[in-house]
Order: sequence, then structure tokens, then C-alpha cells
Amino acid sequence: MQTLAAPTFQALHQANPHPLKLVVLGDSIVYGFGDPEGGGWVERLRRRWMSPDSPGHVLYNLGVRGDGVRQVSQRLENEFRHRGELRNRVPDAIILSVGVNDSARLRRPNGNNFTEFDVYKGELANLLEQASRLCPVLFVGMVPVNETKMPFLDCFYYSHADQYRYKEATRLACQKKQIPYLDIFELWQQRGENWCRQHVCEDGLHPNVAGYQTLLQDVLNWEPIAQLSAGKLAYLA
Repeated sequence: MQTLAAPTFQALHQANPHPLKLVVLGDSIVYGFGDPEGGGWVERLRRRWMSPDSPGHVLYNLGVRGDGVRQVSQRLENEFRHRGELRNRVPDAIILSVGVNDSARLRRPNGNNFTEFDVYKGELANLLEQASRLCPVLFVGMVPVNETKMPFLDCFYYSHADQYRYKEATRLACQKKQIPYLDIFELWQQRGENWCRQHVCEDGLHPNVAGYQTLLQDVLNWEPIAQLSAGKLAYLA
């Protein structure tokens, strides 16, 4: 498929001042699994922007449970080109959040990673390049798991050590592409182990209701999203 040169938010706003349309692609934490009250951080943000008292941007949740970087990359452009709402229109920005499933070890704590580390770095570079050619991109990092609850589904072993390797590779790849990256892993770990465990479901992997509430606030406090919410669109200019 043909790709587009990605304009800046400032250019988009000057050319056509309308509520922006954003797509969020990722895994089960984008999907919102574990939050029966609010539907996850993306759904909570979507509802916030839908308020008649303070209308915001249009947000499409394209999270798929179990997805890794390769699966997101494979569906990225097709999803993107079918979320413009109007004919011959495409979304204005992409938010990505993926990587935790890639870091899991299979069948035993020292088993092979779901996506081998060097393969992950190559797939991630491809994903970021593909997304950047379409429109401005943001990346929301992964939540730290509760290691004491492993294995997940009696098969997948997630660990902070593996999460750190994969999130650092993601952070550095985003830095290289000048893509804003929100380091949720680091932010949550700074709050302490007990705090983290209290904000994750019994499965050890997904945030619970309180976790998603906090995750939403972390996203809203992040400068790129804070500026979007305030209608200031020039931060990626």
C-alpha cells in the first residue's frame, strides 16, 4: 500500500481545524481487559473526550488481546486507512502500545521469549517506520507485571527483567525516530512494589480498575496528551 508523508499536528490544524481523529493500536491493555467498570484507559479517554461540556478528539480503540509487535505491524495500515470517518480521509495520529506479550517466556521461566529480542527490535523498527510515514505517532509503554502470579495461563512467564529489556529497546527506538514515549514501566515502579501489586489484577498481567484509572491519569498528565486535550497541536511540529 502507498504511504503518506506525515504532516505535523500544527500543519493539520492550520489546514483543517477539526477535532482530531486518533487510532490506538496495541494489545489487551489497549483493549482494556481487567476493567469492567471503565473499559480501560483508552475507553476512559474516549468517554472523556465525548463529553458535550468539553468535546475533544475522536478516538478509536484498536487493541487486540494477545497481539505482539508483528501482529500490530501487519494490521496497522489497513486499520489506519479505514478509520478516517469521511471519504478520502485518514486519521490524524496514531498511538501505539505493544511489547509486553513479546517479552513473555514460553513454558518455563528461562524458556524462549515469545518474540526473540533481536527479532523484536527489527519488527519494532519496521512498525515505527511504517507508522511514522502515515502520520504523527505517540507510544505508551507497558505496565509492570506481578511476578508472583506467574505463569499466566499456565504457560507464559513474564518478568520485570525481560520487561525492562524490551521497554528499553522500545524507548530507544522511539527516541531515534523522535517519537514521544511514555515510560509507564518506570513510572509505576517508582511508586513501589506494593503499590504496583494493588493496581494489577489477580492474573498478574492486566491493570485492575484502579490501575486503569491511574493509567488514564498518567496518560493525561503526559505533555503530548495534555497539549492535545488543551487543543494545542504544535508539539510535534
